[in-house]
Amino acid sequence: MEREEEIHYWGNVSEEDYYKQQGIKASKSFYTSPRGLSLFTRSLLPISGSPRGVIFGVHGYGSDTSWTFQSTPIFLAQKGFACFALDIEGHGRSQGLRGYVPNVDLVVQDCLSYFNLIKQDPNLDGLPCFLYGESMGGAICLMIHFADPEGFQGAILVSPMCKIPDQLRPGWPIRQVFAFISKLLPTLAIVPTEDVLYKSIKVEEKKIIGNKNPLRYRGKPRLGTALELLRITEYLGQKLCDVSIPFLVVHGSADVVTEAEVSRTLYEEASSQDKTIKIYEGMWHSLLFGEPDDNIEIVRSDILSWLNDRCNRKI
Repeated sequence: MEREEEIHYWGNVSEEDYYKQQGIKASKSFYTSPRGLSLFTRSLLPISGSPRGVIFGVHGYGSDTSWTFQSTPIFLAQKGFACFALDIEGHGRSQGLRGYVPNVDLVVQDCLSYFNLIKQDPNLDGLPCFLYGESMGGAICLMIHFADPEGFQGAILVSPMCKIPDQLRPGWPIRQVFAFISKLLPTLAIVPTEDVLYKSIKVEEKKIIGNKNPLRYRGKPRLGTALELLRITEYLGQKLCDVSIPFLVVHGSADVVTEAEVSRTLYEEASSQDKTIKIYEGMWHSLLFGEPDDNIEIVRSDILSWLNDRCNRKI
């Protein structure tokens, strides 16, 4: 039986050839977390020289590390950073029912155990370590920070999901009905929301590319996942003042999937002594893929500048 040809967001070029063209080296493998879950992992590294810092990435809901998410780690690897990421439970190539995240606290522990394993690499010893999260991944990065307050030297939060917008939240009594049904059928995929991909990506051609991701979860949110994300965002909303990690939060003013105003609240309430916010006028949720290329370059430049300012060695 012939092996089915893999497709990639960049086209028909193989992964190996594409990474060579980009001037980086890459690897992928599976990691078994302490609770026995098999998680797909990916690394994107500078092709030569010692890394300047380490980036640990967490993708958003329904996404994974093998499609457009990796475009930013590829860019950062080209700039001298060692980047590592994993598909969380129920996403991408990792174990678990597709789109089902029953307990974010366990996901946080999965991420921490993998990130701490990477830190033991002697080639990375002494390097500053940064969290990088998109959307739901931004919320998970804040939860990782709460679980290990001294473990990372900073966080980059891209359109973080610190609150679910009112228009996407089930109202009363629907939420109470869902909570009751979820106790019996937590994996039921019936939460009535639109596919956020089309509200996330501004450029029409890029919507087509994003939708071609063979691993993207396309079903309606599962009851258990939706209620868990509501729980976590409500928890974060009450804990923003406890955020102490240095951070950069970037958000589009026209984002309707997560709210720029909540990122402003994070910036204002966080106890971090080192905190930066960038709100981009007219940009949507997918800042680092779904925008026109010149907009993406603006956001990338701000992220790189922030990282450069916090690393010992400059480019």
